[in-house]
This record gives sequence, C-alpha cells and structure tokens, in this order.
Amino acid sequence: MNTQSSYRFWILVSIVAISGFSQGMLLPLIAIIFENNGLSSSLNGLNATALYIGILLASPFMEQPLRRFGYKPIIILGGLLVVISLALFPLWKSFWFWFILRLLIGIGDHSLHFGTQTWITSFSPENRRGRNLSLYGLFFGIGFAAGPLMTPLINIHEALPFIISTVLCLVGWVFLFSLKNEFPEEDIRLNSFFDTLKRFSQAWKYAWVSFLPPLCYGFLESSLNGSFPVYALRIGLNVNSVSILLAAFAIGAIVFQLPLGILSDKFGRRNILILILFLGFISFTTASFVEESYVGLLLCLFMAGMFVGSTFSLGISYMADLMPKNLLPTGNLLCGIFFSFGSLAGPFIGGLFIQFFAEISFFQIISTLFFIIFLIVLFVREKSLVSVNH
Repeated sequence: MNTQSSYRFWILVSIVAISGFSQGMLLPLIAIIFENNGLSSSLNGLNATALYIGILLASPFMEQPLRRFGYKPIIILGGLLVVISLALFPLWKSFWFWFILRLLIGIGDHSLHFGTQTWITSFSPENRRGRNLSLYGLFFGIGFAAGPLMTPLINIHEALPFIISTVLCLVGWVFLFSLKNEFPEEDIRLNSFFDTLKRFSQAWKYAWVSFLPPLCYGFLESSLNGSFPVYALRIGLNVNSVSILLAAFAIGAIVFQLPLGILSDKFGRRNILILILFLGFISFTTASFVEESYVGLLLCLFMAGMFVGSTFSLGISYMADLMPKNLLPTGNLLCGIFFSFGSLAGPFIGGLFIQFFAEISFFQIISTLFFIIFLIVLFVREKSLVSVNH
C-alpha cells in the first residue's frame, strides 16, 4: 500500500476499534444495570436485540447510498449517529428509551462497519486481504476487549461509562474528515429497491456458505456479552469477575487474529475456518463442564477467543474469495445481515435458555451452533457453489 492508502487504512481500523469499544461496553453494562434493577433475563435479552434490529432495518437501504455518495459520507453519518445516541443514554433510564437508542446505534454502527469493510476489501490485494481484514478484526477486538472493563465504573457513577465512550467516539469521528472520498470500483448504479434484492440473490448463489461464520460469530458475541453476564451473576460470580472473563475472551481473540489471517492467506480461508469452528466447539463444550471453576472458565474463554475470535473477519475474506468483484459491496452487506441475524437471536435465545433451562449450561447452546456450522462448511465445497452459477 502507498502512503495515502496506508494512512486511510489505519484511520479506518482505528474508527472500528472505537466502535468495538462502545459495543463491548454497552452489552454487559446495560445487561448488569437491568439485572440489578430486577428486569427478567428474557426482557434483558430482548433489549439487547435492539442494536441488531437496527442493523437489519438499515441493511436493505445501505448499498444504493454507498454507490451514489461513496464510502466517506456513509461512515461519517454512521459515526455521528453513534455519538449522539451514546450521549443520550444518561438522560433517562427507561427500557423503551434505551431500546430506541440501541436501535439507532445499530443503524449507525452498521453504516460505519459496512463502509469500512467494503472500502478495505476493495483496496486490499488478494494476497494481503486476509492480513488486512484480520487487522480490521484485531482492532475491533481490542476495542471490544476494553469495553467491558468500563462496567465497574457504574459503582462510581452510572453515567460515567457512557460519557467516556461518547468522548472517544467523537474524537475518532473528527479524523474521518481528513480522508479523501472514494466510490466502489464498478460504476453500475442501482435504480430501485428491486435491483438491490436481485443482487442479494446473485451474491447468495456465489457465496452463501461464507455468510454462516459471521452468523455464528454474531450469536456468540451478543449472547456472550448480553446473556452471559446474567447467567454468571446467577451462578455466583460478581460484576468484576464477569468483566474479566469477557476481557479474557476478547484478549484471546486479539492474540490470534493476525496470525490466523496470515495463515488463511497461505493455506486457504476455508481450511482455517473448518479448523477454528471445530476448536470453538471443543472450547465451549469444555467450558460447560468446568464453569464451577473460575480459573477453568477463564482458561476456556481465553482459548475460545484464540480459536474463534477471527470467525467474522475470516468469513468476510472467504466471501471475497468466492464473490465477483462487482458484487463485493453486496457480499459485505450480506455478511453484516447474517451477523445481525445471529446477534439478534443470541441475547433473546440466551435469555430464554437461562430462564427456562437452568439445569443446562449456557455454553452448550454456543458449542452446538459451532458444531452445526462446522459440518456445513466442511461438506460444502467451492466447486458446488460455482456449479450453481454456471
């Protein structure tokens, strides 16, 4: 990459880190605030789904503005929406007010991530795509790891974590104005909503299997950060222990994010995905047996982070390998949509599971999903996907 591309890349991944920080903070923070106020685990989980409902509502309308106005305006508007929404949280503690704010953050975050992912995917050469997207995931992971560490600040003042997150997002947002705007490479203009749906269908035929790892990771991330704090408090862990366990998972993801991206460039995205999905299944199955031991749980979550923390970025890289270049924006959008489906299901299913199946370990839901996706990726070959399209 030349100097301009390098500067642009580092600004984009830094913005993603700050976004990861706000997301990593909000899920456990609000879950613990509501749990302490006596809200049921299923309603707690329902509130957490607002972020992902926002993503799904915005997704069908993202591609046309991106192609028309370019990457920079989409990212700037998304960042602004996140900053304003975060600043409003301390004003009124209400289930539905916070639901709406989380929905708006979902729309803003999705604009920001869709713009940055597609931009990075478009200017990254194939032999460095895994590395660049793993760095994208790495910076998001660093932010996400730091986020839960803000949770204990509610003991000082409930508004303090929201204020810190707002200031950080505002600082990052200002740097976006220094970037030069660009547009997706191909210049086909979408004229209608129907055209968008048609491209969704084309992209699905080329790369549907690559959308499953983002779905799996979305379920994992949102249930781990939105439902696990509730489960952990109910099995006797305190708030500080929960924030350390969540940070252990995120740190594990940070440690192996870049090595796995580089390995995927060398040995193939599909092969590395199969390996990490299976190891994720083993890690969470083991966690379900050792949850009585804090140290055992800490080690299992750290190892799980090492293995599966790259699931989302590897899914995007795998999609880019399978997808024609003119469909890359659509493919990135679908990765985000499937991530949202998983994220939407995670806290709600997790909350219901905790409420009605107390005798079964929370980790068994996650390990089962990883095993199912592992089997699908293992048995679906690229050749069968290509044959559908020719």
